[in-house]
Amino acid sequence: MGWDGGTEIWVGGVNTWECDEMGHLNVRHWVAKSMEALAGLAAELGMPDAFSGLAPSTLLVREQHIRFLREAKPGAALTARGGVVAMGEDEARLLIVILHPDGTPAATFQTVVRHATADGGRVFPWSRRILAAAERLQVDVPDFAAPRSISLDPVAASAASLEAAKAMDLTRIGLGVIGAADCDAFGRMRTEIVMGKISDGILHLLGADRGLGEGPGSGAPRIGGAALEYRLVHFAWPRAGDRFELRSATAHVEERFRRLRHWMVDPHTGRPWASAENVAVGFDLDARKVVKLSPEAVAALAPTTRPGMAL
Repeated sequence: MGWDGGTEIWVGGVNTWECDEMGHLNVRHWVAKSMEALAGLAAELGMPDAFSGLAPSTLLVREQHIRFLREAKPGAALTARGGVVAMGEDEARLLIVILHPDGTPAATFQTVVRHATADGGRVFPWSRRILAAAERLQVDVPDFAAPRSISLDPVAASAASLEAAKAMDLTRIGLGVIGAADCDAFGRMRTEIVMGKISDGILHLLGADRGLGEGPGSGAPRIGGAALEYRLVHFAWPRAGDRFELRSATAHVEERFRRLRHWMVDPHTGRPWASAENVAVGFDLDARKVVKLSPEAVAALAPTTRPGMAL
């Protein structure tokens, strides 16, 4: 299943240090590579300096829908192609597809951006020049990049708050501060940091056995985890020195997968920085295939779910 739509906007590969204990590219680095590709797509739109510290305007990422289709291991070569799905007055939905050398899609990103001043203080309309370039870059969303298990219904206002997290007894999976290295040329938290913080803390929610009930030395296969689909929505942009707290829960569980939701909030004000939803599965580290939960594991996890937790 090769894909040659859109325009080539990035060429690179996978470093060993970007991979995790699963032996493949970690989710935060998938997002980081998509952001490099976004800079390439911005250049095709006529904004080559969109992510430079001296840029008069930039593309502010509002949300991303991601599908992880085929893992990438250390040393893998990757490229990205992209285009414009839709343009609004000051917003756009862009498509980025990261590919293996044979053209097989590895991951897809539907990224919603806003045309904003570099300081993020004002959103303003696209110029005629950019709109003309967008017409030339028009693409349709292929089936493999369309949402499968996650809704893309608009999120006008976040349901997240620290007060609500405490009321729902959501698990704290992260607590810390945004460092200077976490920020972009404009001083805002980089897009991939939310994904990275979720990845860092996910076992506080899932447990060491990821709910499979198999401990070390049990004779069971070596099991890790993988994300199949993600939606990340940004509401505000912390800067270096701002604190964050991550609260998470399983919203739904069945044998095939767990639906997880996450809130990143400011622990001082309680207001949301970002929200996320993902579809997670068990992953056999030797056979490199998805592992189902047992009926007993599903029954044990069901009482812990928080189906009322929304983005």
